[in-house]
Parts: sequence; C-alpha cells; structure tokens
Amino acid sequence: MRKALVVGIDDYQDAPLAGCVRDATEIASVLETNGDGSPNFDVQLVTSPTATVHKSTLKAAVEELFKGDSDVALLYFSGHGFIDSTGGFLVTTDHTAYDEGLGMDTILAYANASSAKNKLIILDCCHAGAAGTPAILGDKIALLAEGLSVLTASRADESALEINGNGVFTSLLVDALKGGAADLRGNITPGSLYAYVDEALGAWDQRPIFKTNVSSFVRIRRIQPKVPLEILRKITDYFPDPSTEHNLDPSYEYTEAAANPLNVAIFKDLQKFVAAALVIPVDEEHMYDAAMNSGSCRLTALGLQYWRLANEKKF
Repeated sequence: MRKALVVGIDDYQDAPLAGCVRDATEIASVLETNGDGSPNFDVQLVTSPTATVHKSTLKAAVEELFKGDSDVALLYFSGHGFIDSTGGFLVTTDHTAYDEGLGMDTILAYANASSAKNKLIILDCCHAGAAGTPAILGDKIALLAEGLSVLTASRADESALEINGNGVFTSLLVDALKGGAADLRGNITPGSLYAYVDEALGAWDQRPIFKTNVSSFVRIRRIQPKVPLEILRKITDYFPDPSTEHNLDPSYEYTEAAANPLNVAIFKDLQKFVAAALVIPVDEEHMYDAAMNSGSCRLTALGLQYWRLANEKKF
C-alpha cells in the first residue's frame, strides 16, 4: 500500500498565494500513476480554497497518513511556512499570532512513530529546511527514524520562490517525477529527486535540503526505461566478462554485403547502450567506424554498474 497526502493552500486572508493549489494538483496527478499508466500512490488531495485547511484538519490528515504499516507514506505541502524560536510551522488558513499552524516537529513526531516501511516528507514553503531538525535540539541535529527522508524547497532561513504562478521547487520536482530523475531502469527515488533539483538550482538560488535515514531508497515512481529492460539484461550476454571488449567487424553493419542478421541485431542493441552511456567504441569516435575497421567496444563505468545489476538479476 502506497499512500500520499498532498496539500496546497492559496487562500490565506492576509497573504494569499497564487500557485500552491496548482502545484499540489500537479504533484497529485503525477504521483497517482506510473509512466505506463499503472497505479502508483493512493492520493488524498487537500487544497484551499476548495476546502478550509484548518490546523486541526491538517493535523488529523497527517496523523492518519502515518498510521498503519503501508509500504510508503508520502506527505507533500505547498503553502506558507513560518519559523520562530520554537521551530517551523506549516501555516494553515486559521492561523493566528502565536498559533501559526501545524508544527514541523509535530509532523516529525508522527513520521518517526509511524510503522510505515518508508516515509517521505516534501515541503515547498518558506523555512522548510527546519523540518526534521527539532528546535529542542538547537536546530543542529536531524532526528529521523529509520526509513524517513525529508526533502525541502529551501533552508530554514530561506524563502521558497514562485515564478509565473508555480513554485520553483515544485516545478523542478514535477519534471523530475516525469522522468528527469529516472535511472536507466526507469526508477525514481528520493535521492534522485534531490539530485535533479540540486543540480538545477544555482549557488545563489534557494537551496533544497535533503535529510535521510535509509539503508536503501524506495521507488517513488517508475517510468518507461530509456533502454527496454529485456535489452538491458542482454548486457551480460554481450559482455560475459565485464573487463573484456566485444569484438566487431563489418558483418555488424546492415549496409554491408557481408551483414550477418544476428550481428546486425546485436549491433542495434549495442547502439542503444552507447546512447545510454553504457558502452563506448575503443579507439574510434563512432561505433560504425569500430565495426568497419574490425575494432571493438567496451563497457563504461556506468555500464559496469548495470552489468553488475543484470548479473545479480536485480531488474
């Protein structure tokens, strides 16, 4: 069971926002299914002004999210964030002075106590970086139970920006979930989401924060792999020993009179590996030249990694 609570709030009386509901709706849409249309997360979407998101409403929804022993429990929030000497808060529509909303430390307590196998908190709000680092510990030490990861749009002392009606962080997050952060098997994980966003934001931009306590990353979404898995698995057939080269000759090139249909088929697969940076020709710029000159090709460092995965039957 994979559960996701997705919250977006625009309807703040004193400081309304324009893009948080849109951001939450886009996140909910992309999380619901994988790239092939198969079910992914069972999403509960809570947005304002469609609904009134009071502190009690949000607290109850977060508590319910982290109940049970689901495989993945994911919380996404887009709205105002607030921080003071007692910690960070997700601001709700009924906020008042000294009661700004749901405390990030309260959310952390629910997540840390959860029996869900994997927990992921994603916050696109100002001061989101305070999440996972309790104020009672001096905002210096992250306190994450096993299986919990926290991904935030900004540091604790930073604002989260909007451009053209969308959060900068969430726009990147959506692109990452749609495939930008996928590995060659089509898997997208919390770590690859952070890596994608981190690379896109410069040193002078808001800086995303990633905190985690996991032994292995859970898959958040799956897309169609760049190289079909049935072809990717053949990497151990074409390179029985990962340190050796695959010898080529003109029979691999379909335009040659000496073309061998079996070798031509292998060459097409090898070309796919080249496009995915798994294989490179040896001492030639192009695979065509390597074949015509009876050269060879070899695995790259990335190719060696996927050779190991294929050899261990991990996909």
